[in-house]
Amino acid sequence: MYDLSLKLQRRILQGKKVAKLRKEGFIPSTVYGGQLDPILTQSLAVETAKLVKAAGRHTPINLIIDGKKKLAIIKNVEINPVRHDISHISFHAIKQTDVIIAEVPIVLVGKGESEAEKAGLIVLQAIEKIEIKAKPADLPESIELSIVNLTTDDDKLTVGDIDLPDGVEFADADQDLELAIASVYEPSALQAANEASGGDENANIEDVEIESDIEESANESQSR
Repeated sequence: MYDLSLKLQRRILQGKKVAKLRKEGFIPSTVYGGQLDPILTQSLAVETAKLVKAAGRHTPINLIIDGKKKLAIIKNVEINPVRHDISHISFHAIKQTDVIIAEVPIVLVGKGESEAEKAGLIVLQAIEKIEIKAKPADLPESIELSIVNLTTDDDKLTVGDIDLPDGVEFADADQDLELAIASVYEPSALQAANEASGGDENANIEDVEIESDIEESANESQSR
């Protein structure tokens, strides 16, 4: 059921002494969770880096310790600020019946196929990830949302448009379903936003639209 696995060895070295492990090609780690006392562990750097890339922080993995499997997820990955490699990993042991809260990516599908894009409009994604909860076997790697039905610059996709798989719920019981995930814009509006922010590509288009509305209201007042 769970394809990803990593063999861990029990670790004796702690504190500053773990630097020796890293030089020998190992990454120190700690396994937390459940009724377990924290278990100090280590694993081969190359295999560990591959696992982290494949699993991310929400995919359940099998940790093999002393020949026994423990289901777990990655809770934290510490990165060396100079070498930009992994310096330590924290695993959290779970059970198949546990409900896990995880932040998963939102993937827009159907890019280039919407009437909006065919008409020269631009679809921008505002929210890249969302927190969900599910049992390990039901936890998806990502949430897909189709943009195919977007037509005009009045269209948008919200959290309420997400069709969650069976067994999956939003982590927040009061999740705002009106929160916009992706919106359609005229290229000229994006250009105006960029110019208004002095070339900042991350400018908020809504802020520019509000400023424009204020200017229009002011002009109308002066003309009265």
